[in-house]
Amino acid sequence: MELKTVRTDVLEIAYQEHGPASGAPVILLHGFPYDVRAYDEVAPALAQDGCRILVPYLRGYGPTRFLSSATPRSGEQAALGHDLLQFMDALGIARAALAGYDWGGRAACIVAALWPDRACCLVSCTGYNIQNIAASVNPAPAAHEHRLWYQYYFHSERGRAGLARNRRDICKLLWKLWSPEWNFDDATFKRSSASFDNPDFVDVVIQSYRHRYGYAAGDPALLGIEAKLAQRPRIGVPTINLHGGHDGVGPAPEADTQAKFFAGPYERRLLPRIGHNVPQEAPAAIVAALRDLMKGTTA
Repeated sequence: MELKTVRTDVLEIAYQEHGPASGAPVILLHGFPYDVRAYDEVAPALAQDGCRILVPYLRGYGPTRFLSSATPRSGEQAALGHDLLQFMDALGIARAALAGYDWGGRAACIVAALWPDRACCLVSCTGYNIQNIAASVNPAPAAHEHRLWYQYYFHSERGRAGLARNRRDICKLLWKLWSPEWNFDDATFKRSSASFDNPDFVDVVIQSYRHRYGYAAGDPALLGIEAKLAQRPRIGVPTINLHGGHDGVGPAPEADTQAKFFAGPYERRLLPRIGHNVPQEAPAAIVAALRDLMKGTTA
């Protein structure tokens, strides 16, 4: 494993690379509030298969940095998808297998939906992660609303101050709430929480959770992508949806409500006793899904 950096149009993205440079590219994408450590057991297994594994730190996390102080510190979904596309371009990767969860799953879904020629296959935890911002004003049942307390907290300036002052406390609580069966230790959390010290972490997180409800403007440079995402594009690349059976923020419904968003080969796999952080709680499930998909595709 090697830590590297590459420059895109707005970022210097730090990433870990495993396996041979000549291998089939696989990009593994973390979510909030996690980091690349989520794939510590996934990446080596796939590298042993001969794949080239790339695990980038998202904007606002770890060593990844903005190139200019003038670039909006946006965490909106279009920014995440744009970053992934630019990351691939900067590394000369024409096509890759994509896997992600939470924010990273959203980036992977966006590239698979809008630029399907760039994704040979997709593993997306909880399925279709592209936000329906137009519908965000509609209240949900109370049982769902209470799980989103942190998002509503971040809509306020008190929430911004709270995240700045208590980021580890808040993020560790979310880990526990979202993965109630995962008995992670302090050392495991500490390895990831260092990434939250990124100078842009708070701004990116706050903008992300405000933008998705229409409470913050997006980056003007990304309006075109957001307009396309508002159309709720379907995903046509071969996809496996891994959904933790004990996901504390997005519980798995009995019936599959995600299948309608996929136009190509699609399968949902429910993971009993697994929460939100699938790669770290069930790394073998991520590895198996990617291996199954990559048998029938070429990068």
